[in-house]
Amino acid sequence: MPQEVTVHVNRGSTDSLEAAVSALETRGSFNLLLDGHERPAHVHCRLHGDLERIATLETSNYYVETEGETVVPVHVAAENLESAIEGQLEVVTGYGSETVTVPVVVKPAPGPVDVDESLAEPANPTPEPSPLERVVTTSGLDPATLAVVALGLVAIGIATVTAATVGGTLSMIGVGIVAVGFCVALVLLVR
Repeated sequence: MPQEVTVHVNRGSTDSLEAAVSALETRGSFNLLLDGHERPAHVHCRLHGDLERIATLETSNYYVETEGETVVPVHVAAENLESAIEGQLEVVTGYGSETVTVPVVVKPAPGPVDVDESLAEPANPTPEPSPLERVVTTSGLDPATLAVVALGLVAIGIATVTAATVGGTLSMIGVGIVAVGFCVALVLLVR
């Protein structure tokens, strides 16, 4: 769908014009949308500057109905442009009493993209696996199982340090209970 430039005609007062944009940048054809408001009007459209060399209007005079929209196609031949072309789109009403000018810049189309065999290769080779990934790969266990094993070993370590600090038979029984619980959990995870 081509770009559009909207110009409001007779919005607020008779023979008034108001552009919805201050400028237009395009790479091809576009539409001028004449948006009628309170009264019908005759509108004259012109191209100025270098834009005149590469763009054309089907006709220059248009009738804009009340609360209606008139589409004015602006055909731009930008296929062979090597640099940007600047010009103006001018809209006139009220027998020349009101004029609005929209600066237009037509940029050349982007050049072709060279594609070679290197585009098919991944940009980054496969990264080195992390130590955790290496352990997971070599042990065949999933990361969740390894996390449970690590937590169980930490729990046994804490229980052992606590038993050594506190001393006594009950603390040694606590270490045994933690160790048995760890072994049961490990057997259930590996099965």
